[in-house]
Amino acid sequence: MNDPTLPTQPTLRRMREFAVRPKRDLGQNFLIDSNILGVIARAADLHADDVALEIGGGLGVLSEYLAQLVHHTHVIEIDRSLEPALRDALDPFGDHASLHLVDALALDLSSLDPAPTKVVANLPYGIAATAILKTIEELPLVTTWVAMVQKEVGVRFAATAGSDAYGVPSVLAQLSCEVRVHHRVARTVFHPVPNVDSVLVVLRRRADAPPVDRALRTLVQAGFAHRRKALAGSLKLHPAYGKDVRERTRAALVELGHPEDARAERLTPEDFRALAQKLSR
Repeated sequence: MNDPTLPTQPTLRRMREFAVRPKRDLGQNFLIDSNILGVIARAADLHADDVALEIGGGLGVLSEYLAQLVHHTHVIEIDRSLEPALRDALDPFGDHASLHLVDALALDLSSLDPAPTKVVANLPYGIAATAILKTIEELPLVTTWVAMVQKEVGVRFAATAGSDAYGVPSVLAQLSCEVRVHHRVARTVFHPVPNVDSVLVVLRRRADAPPVDRALRTLVQAGFAHRRKALAGSLKLHPAYGKDVRERTRAALVELGHPEDARAERLTPEDFRALAQKLSR
């Protein structure tokens, strides 16, 4: 029988029932406004045959919402003290929900069975960018991401070439996906209330996008490693490249229609792909 003295909102109820206190070092800001769940689900375009992956299950309010809508829900949570609350959320769904009490950044995501098709998460701020890029790389069947992230992270993912926010996450994400900031999220939907603004960022994988291989990923990371330097000079400082990389990069940039001293932020994601192909010859 439900305890009438407990709050009805799932997060608040589980916080009290399982004596949970948010841990600042893990960036725990739990969802307490269930109205946002519908916004998230509509943005993710969830279907009954989808397999959802949630990174950072927290107290399970999003977990149990997803589990009602899809074939299977994987929930990854690093904080083992939240297991009782998450079991309370997921156990009613039996074999259609899996709880993984591990560090998402250390887990081989390709081992998840069944394989995820959608990533839907309220991501801990400290790992948001890394987690999204990891799922793009390791989960080729995922078609859609809807992630609650710090506003600056969302803006960075959606940034265009030449803008201040444009960088490694922008390029690596946009090489595979169409990216947009979908919805601003009020601070009051979280407990505790964070000191930063949040947004929902939506990514949709482009069916025609070739995989991002190691050489292209290295090029992007090396190119932005020294933002004040020209791209050719930045690559020269990276151990992955030979002594002639500056001259070869300058020549390749001119062939692509850029000045030989162009900086990394001037190149579009497809420019980086083309440059990687030229440097590989």
